[in-house]
Amino acid sequence: MIAQYLFYLFAIISIIGALGLILSRHPMNGAINLVVTMIALAGMYALLSAKLIFVLQLIVYAGAIMSLILFIIMFLNIKKEDLPDERWRWVHYLGGAVLLSPVAALLIGAINKIPGVEQTIVDEGFGEVKEVGLLLFREWLLPFEIVSILLLVALVGAVVLAGKRRVES
Repeated sequence: MIAQYLFYLFAIISIIGALGLILSRHPMNGAINLVVTMIALAGMYALLSAKLIFVLQLIVYAGAIMSLILFIIMFLNIKKEDLPDERWRWVHYLGGAVLLSPVAALLIGAINKIPGVEQTIVDEGFGEVKEVGLLLFREWLLPFEIVSILLLVALVGAVVLAGKRRVES
């Protein structure tokens, strides 16, 4: 019973963090909200008994990747005048909510039609190092490497943009 309450708590925290990410105007506030969301997701992995994925979520995503993103944001030194004029942003948010509400209604209807089945949530060996390693390097090696290259390109792009700003100043 406590696991269900913890799940709801982590779900609410992750939704609040995601909304903060979307609604915040400054990139630094958005990055901090993303950290909150990632820590809440790590809590959900802990509830699933996925120890490795829980630790990886905390160390790699909430730690290393977010440190890199925060470093890039601070390196760019974004000022208030650098941010775009967003007078109509709430109209865009409302329009997005209106457009996504039928999709949400469809998903909620599909979830309510799923019959309740008593079974174990996870298989034997779920979230262990061997299982994750085999899956990652057998089936997901190419996407894993593509993501690492994209992160490297983003870092180099941020350095180039910051260098151009200093030359223009």
